[in-house]
Amino acid sequence: MLIGAGRWRPGRDRHAVRHAAPAGRERASGPRPRVVVVGAGIAGLAAATALAERDIGVVMLEQSPRLGGRVAAWPLPGGRTMSRGFHAFFRQYYNLRALLRRVDPALERLVPIADYPLISADGGRDAFDRVPSMPPFNILGFVARSPSFRARDLIGVDVGAALELLRVRYPDSFSAYDGESAAEFLDRLRFPAAARHLALEVFARSFFAPAEDFAAAELVAMFHSYFLGSSEGLLFDVPDDDYDATLWAPLGRYLHGLGVEIRTGTSVVGIAPTADEVMVETSAGVVVADAVVIAADPAATRSLIADSALGPESWRERVAGTRNAPPFAVWRLWLDRPVRADRPAFLGTSGFGPLDNVSVLERFERGAATWAQRHHGSVVEVHAYAVSGADLAPGADGRPLVRARLDDALHRVYPEVAAATVLDQEWLVQADCPLVDTSPWRLRPGVRTPEPRVLLAGDHVRCDLPVALMERAATTGFEAANALLAGWGRAGHDLWTVPMRGLLGPRSGRSRIG
Repeated sequence: MLIGAGRWRPGRDRHAVRHAAPAGRERASGPRPRVVVVGAGIAGLAAATALAERDIGVVMLEQSPRLGGRVAAWPLPGGRTMSRGFHAFFRQYYNLRALLRRVDPALERLVPIADYPLISADGGRDAFDRVPSMPPFNILGFVARSPSFRARDLIGVDVGAALELLRVRYPDSFSAYDGESAAEFLDRLRFPAAARHLALEVFARSFFAPAEDFAAAELVAMFHSYFLGSSEGLLFDVPDDDYDATLWAPLGRYLHGLGVEIRTGTSVVGIAPTADEVMVETSAGVVVADAVVIAADPAATRSLIADSALGPESWRERVAGTRNAPPFAVWRLWLDRPVRADRPAFLGTSGFGPLDNVSVLERFERGAATWAQRHHGSVVEVHAYAVSGADLAPGADGRPLVRARLDDALHRVYPEVAAATVLDQEWLVQADCPLVDTSPWRLRPGVRTPEPRVLLAGDHVRCDLPVALMERAATTGFEAANALLAGWGRAGHDLWTVPMRGLLGPRSGRSRIG
């Protein structure tokens, strides 16, 4: 997007920060380096794209049959599709959007969600469609309109703790809350009860984590990135069809055109650096490369590093100490009648048991809209984050107890669904997301490893920039590629973020990439 006199910005925020990549040549003579990228999720796709665009040979190895990782989608009978749940593409996701612009320069396949109400079981309702986008007017406007913030409740807020949200400076603020959980920070902040519910149950749980285990630093960074430090606003976009059709299949074709060799259904079982190269042992044989980017999910990354005995034991112990978040559940229902026309495309909930959000897919996905029109029905998806082990235990009907609880909650939120017949349904439980816990931030494994030819990427990898979730995956993928490109004298790829400091933050903050 152009802002001002010919100055390019990735969004509408004039204060977005450009992190310039090391300079170098676009192409080089001599032997062409070869890199193996392990994993074809967002991080792996970003790394492969950044490398291939600089004339680096890339072999991408993915154990599943498709691209997209934890944002994949796959076909079902009858023209239906399934995924691992709803994903919001916020306007602050500058680096993820840069990746998608490779195949959709104007991002026409991302459609805006007009608003996403957040309702609580006590009757409260928050919305973001009329909230100003620029700090500090956004927080003032939100507080003025929100039933979660009452004047008498705000009197009890700890002013010093509240000012911390405006005094952040990255990357230092990531370490400032070591050992403190999100729940403990909000206790110290003395947030009003309803506002605490909003912050924890609606926002923090989107990181798939219970508040008691979730890092306060990540919660503070979330407030900064999505609200207090950015003028992009809290509204977001979504793909206009399933993730594969809209995002990953086109990007796969783009990578193929760059000469990237994509091998799906291929597992990596070992990595062995030698004096001159890196041997990558796969389920289909050995691949020889000059470097490797491990962009697998957290558990697979831990196993691969442990089994390969990469790096010193002290570093491997740090990698082994990372944790996965609790399981999450996705339940997609194909109904024989439509939900009410005024139902939003996406609804966040608080206080409805395990139910965290409800999506009405025909509001934005072409395939779901076609199915709904053909069957005069609706495609509804419910999502439960951080599901307990007890809730996954089978009930009297043999199904997990959480399904009955989700069913009850959905009928409370959208009563008309109770009368519908379920024509088809898909139930999915996964536990492969990272847990950003309260352990020291600096001890978390970063993009660079003790072995210079092996790099890490993914949303579980430490990053100095104020990014999270899908944006952290894309950013670390580009960072891993930039680190390798710099070593070969090739030009890297610029990165963008929201401001590196808060409204009251000191101006001496530093930016370190890699």
